[in-house]
Amino acid sequence: MTQSQDIDAAGDNEDGEGQDLSSINLLAGPRNVKPYIPRRGEQYMNKEQLEHFRQILNTWKRDLMQEVDRTVLHMKDEAANFPDPNDRATQESEFSLELRTRDRERKLIRKIEEAIKRIEDGSYGYCVETGEEIGIKRLEARPVATLCVEAQERRERREKQYGDRDDRYR
Repeated sequence: MTQSQDIDAAGDNEDGEGQDLSSINLLAGPRNVKPYIPRRGEQYMNKEQLEHFRQILNTWKRDLMQEVDRTVLHMKDEAANFPDPNDRATQESEFSLELRTRDRERKLIRKIEEAIKRIEDGSYGYCVETGEEIGIKRLEARPVATLCVEAQERRERREKQYGDRDDRYR
């Protein structure tokens, strides 16, 4: 395999340095989201909008699951018992970083599943604290959002001020 193929396949160079950029992008948000353009007078979170977000969430979940499968294959293929302790340590460090990323993705998949349940029960798109509309643009940027911008800002100020952290709503 050439170096460019190594970079394309694993997101890093042939020395194993770097990190898979596709998984970082997946944690930041779904890929290739086409903006929903609401029509004048259109009701918020109507069937079309809910279907738009259901599709985004399902695609994002599928992409994350593919990353999980890729990781399992990568770790099986790359698992070796190097005689050099430095090589073993490097491999363990890489595996540890990859597993930590996959753990974050696993938590994100759970949030995606919760968002899909909210679509089904009709509460998707509304702030869990205030009941206000979250907004289509915010949901496209972060489809698993459960708080409107104002409630999220209050939460972040409280976290910064008091060190209080509540991950349930992130």
